[in-house]
Amino acid sequence: MDQKRMQTTTRLVALFIAATALSLVQQAAAQVSFSGTYSGGSTSSCGSTYEYSGMEPSASGTYPVFIYIGGTGEPFEGNWAMAAVEAAADKGFVAASIEYANGSFGTCSTIGARARCIFNENSANSAINKICSRAKADCSKGIVTGGLSQGSIISVLSRDYNSGVEASFGQGTGTYYSGYNLASCMDDGNHVQSGDRLRIINGERDIFVGGTESLARSSASDVTGLSCFGRQSCFRANGSGWYVVKDYEVYDLYADHCFMGYGGLLYSQCTGLLVDAGYEYGSDEWQLNASLNWLYSFVTP
Repeated sequence: MDQKRMQTTTRLVALFIAATALSLVQQAAAQVSFSGTYSGGSTSSCGSTYEYSGMEPSASGTYPVFIYIGGTGEPFEGNWAMAAVEAAADKGFVAASIEYANGSFGTCSTIGARARCIFNENSANSAINKICSRAKADCSKGIVTGGLSQGSIISVLSRDYNSGVEASFGQGTGTYYSGYNLASCMDDGNHVQSGDRLRIINGERDIFVGGTESLARSSASDVTGLSCFGRQSCFRANGSGWYVVKDYEVYDLYADHCFMGYGGLLYSQCTGLLVDAGYEYGSDEWQLNASLNWLYSFVTP
């Protein structure tokens, strides 16, 4: 391990120890949890019942809404999802992670139908309208979304089904996934969400969007419509754009499809369920706080 990687690892360990205790105390005092069900599914009928789990500020008042959608096979109450929900609630969102039919991947049509069940503004039984009906949720202040992998596709497509979605971020996001060509719905111009309201974060070792830094960059460029040849990051003045996470920036030194996690098999895609401390508590451009702060800039406090 070279000196730079050793320094990064040491910094993240110290950050994890210090931040974990502080964060748990702050969150326990500042937030309350909630849960519910909605009509969702993998077909256009949205006939199946699924759950959502959320957090909201304990203080009085009303707040904008943040929706997180996990990846294929990711538990909707898993560590990665709830880290995003808790951090969003701490910033002043009514935040929720959504369960959906994520046991398999699919085409633009299949995943689009799942997105519609979650975000359909015209259905009282959609997940978004169930959450917007909460006393502390004020969706007129803005809805923003985030997600991982298949959930990132749903995040990007959310505005296709709900005009109240102001901005979206995705992690592990592209147009080609291991045999699935999603260009017809994910290329810039093929989704309703404008490229200047998108922020994409991809790991350089993400095999699902290519497996190399160059392909991770190309995938993010296709979705956002923003190109910066050979660069690690590419952002517009308003913070939209993309970032490619390098190995040395993450705790396990392997920036894969699930760069926000670690544990499990070393150098294997998405096997660790723990949350990278730098991702959860740091403020670098690829980390959770930076993406949530960017999303917050598009809503009304």
